[in-house]
Amino acid sequence: MTAPSPDVATAALADATSPRPVSMSAPNRRTMRWLSNGVLIGVGLLFALPLVWLITASLDAKPSLAIAVPDVITFDNFRAIFDPKLTFKPLWNSVLLSGGTAILTVILAALAAYPLSRYRMRVTRPFLYAILFGTCLPITAMMVPVYSLFVQIKLIDSLPGTTLFMTASSLPIAIWMLKNFMDSVPIELEEAAWVDGASSMRTLSRIVLPLMRPGIAVVFIFVFIQAWGNFFVPFVLLLSPSKQPAAVSIFNFFGSNGSIAYGQLAAYSIVYSLPVLALYVLVQRGLGGSSALAGAVKG
Repeated sequence: MTAPSPDVATAALADATSPRPVSMSAPNRRTMRWLSNGVLIGVGLLFALPLVWLITASLDAKPSLAIAVPDVITFDNFRAIFDPKLTFKPLWNSVLLSGGTAILTVILAALAAYPLSRYRMRVTRPFLYAILFGTCLPITAMMVPVYSLFVQIKLIDSLPGTTLFMTASSLPIAIWMLKNFMDSVPIELEEAAWVDGASSMRTLSRIVLPLMRPGIAVVFIFVFIQAWGNFFVPFVLLLSPSKQPAAVSIFNFFGSNGSIAYGQLAAYSIVYSLPVLALYVLVQRGLGGSSALAGAVKG
């Protein structure tokens, strides 16, 4: 047996110590994991930076737009916003407006999605396309005629009237979403109920809707968040400051001369976000992680 030449040994050692090339066309599993983790960390930092500013600015006695650790931690900004007229009344108006919009939207969208999901009609596809077109209409393009209409029918500066309009504007996307969730419910369950003498409304309320709880929760949260953060519609249709929601009253922290109360704005933004986070946590815990359709149909 002959020993390898020095040149061959040197080449083998160089191959062993040199880093392996990374192929982007067919990356291995470790490379993909590093890439995906890096992208997720970058996206997470982009979302976390505004939240870090909210926390630091709300606890700082002299906050600014820059993210900085407060020299002295103070809760004066939170004490300043804990005022019934400034915070609690607008938050209550937001709960009424967003909650009423979400409840009405889910009820009406479920009633509209049921025949679209269960019956094959000639008008089904054109109706769905018309609904899809309705989701593309910008809300700013229709506010002038809506404002004129609300003045004529005396619904201007009315919380119920504003709730009805926001429900109508949320219905198209809600119908689309609920129809897709409703299509996943096996129709064999309804046929069994029909054999036992149940009506269509009873089948919808006792069988279909309970099995669609995750989908209903998704639509409810989606509509609630959209209404909660809506600034333009309440700003146009609600004239009295006592009826405006928190999304509009947050405008009070921007002074007329360009001065902004950064600390109170950050504290108010944190309090303003808490109801949505609480709703998300409650709904997620109530639904759990299992599918409502698990074991619904056998065979």
